[in-house]
Amino acid sequence: MSADGQQNAPAATGVGFAVAQFSPGTDEAANLADMRALAALAAARGATVVVFPEYSAFCEVPLGGASVAAAQALDGSFVGGLRDLARELGVFLVAGMLEKTSDPQRFANTLVAVSPGGRTVATYRKLHLYDAFGEQESEWVQAGAIESPETFEVHGLRVGLQTCYDIRFPEVTRRLVDAGADVVLVPAEWMRGPLKEQQWRTLLTARALENTIYVVAADQAPPIGVGQSMVVDPMGVEIVTIGEATDVAVAWVSPARISSVRAINPALAQRRFGVVER
Repeated sequence: MSADGQQNAPAATGVGFAVAQFSPGTDEAANLADMRALAALAAARGATVVVFPEYSAFCEVPLGGASVAAAQALDGSFVGGLRDLARELGVFLVAGMLEKTSDPQRFANTLVAVSPGGRTVATYRKLHLYDAFGEQESEWVQAGAIESPETFEVHGLRVGLQTCYDIRFPEVTRRLVDAGADVVLVPAEWMRGPLKEQQWRTLLTARALENTIYVVAADQAPPIGVGQSMVVDPMGVEIVTIGEATDVAVAWVSPARISSVRAINPALAQRRFGVVER
């Protein structure tokens, strides 16, 4: 490990990205304790980046006033806990939190990426709120503003962020790829329901295939989420998948794999349409 807390260059096999699947509740300290155990396991297995689910800091179903009360600033106790853990283990950590906004009745559904040195390197506020399948996330959540995507670099790989329901909107991922993303991380609370596991797998695979990128998707474990956290490669191959258990899985993300797939499948370079804001 380097003096500034960054991990040394990866082996020829690539960079270790881990999905860490658990079922967060309404006790932040307990959630952080679960995350600590999972992140330590991922690091021991060789992960450089550990991705946790949406709402990792605090999760109540359905959403309500307790979620608004649990929202905090980006320099609050939850991100502080992530920074301490990232420094301790020497890894990047990405997780979902509830962020305070100027609206006292709503919070932002925010992802935070923290470096091994304990620095926040990217944030993302969920753009598409889950007003579907009988849910109404917008009752409690303020949608993120459309801004230039924040990305961060891990050993030469450019990494972007999006959240859960965003995966149903292919332009979100494409916009990240236009910003240079080689890997897109998708923390989620993909709620259970008829055919939802099939839809999850199909959408993640499609986003990887059409953009020839890696998709690293961490869902909540049942009983709320479907589980099935996975890493999909640029050819649409599920490299690792977790079933329903609380666990971690590590996949090796390779720039060479991206290049080789794009050499035989140049669809990204051949497209004739761009992404524009509505």
